[in-house]
Amino acid sequence: MSVIVVEFLTLDGVVEDPDGAGGTAAGGWAFRHGPEAVAGDKFRLGTLLDTETLLLGRTTWELFAKLWPGRTGEFPDRLNAARKLVASRTLEDVSAWQNSSLLHGDLIDEVERHERDLIVIGSIGIAQALGRRGLVDEYRLLVFPSVAGEGRRLFEVPADLRLVSTTQVGPAILSTYRTH
Repeated sequence: MSVIVVEFLTLDGVVEDPDGAGGTAAGGWAFRHGPEAVAGDKFRLGTLLDTETLLLGRTTWELFAKLWPGRTGEFPDRLNAARKLVASRTLEDVSAWQNSSLLHGDLIDEVERHERDLIVIGSIGIAQALGRRGLVDEYRLLVFPSVAGEGRRLFEVPADLRLVSTTQVGPAILSTYRTH
């Protein structure tokens, strides 16, 4: 079992509120580069969505459950069909987005017992918790040419990562790092 974390990121390391939906002062930085900058399979997940499980926090799941079910095409079809595991202490019903189920129990325990690979999209708190425990195998970071100045950052402490690849994707750079 492996864990892949995918995040939009600014040059100064901020991952919070890339779309502005969170209402933060610095929010919306990813969308300032146009909708094509964030559209489609920018993280090159492709067929991984067919076999692996998405792990989402409540906030990300609620946003995605409003955006994705009505979209069609190669990437939306795969994303909608993917298995989704939702970590939430407050949600009781995740039927708004197909193939979603609630994670029951402790996040770390459930991840360590999970038999399929997991892809964490957004969900900063989950990504940080798994990173602190050394459970993240790969980070795919889409780095935008923006400086937010403030906001939550993915890495709370210094991290030793091994760069695997970089590719320009529109105005951003997709960088893939491995931890082991």
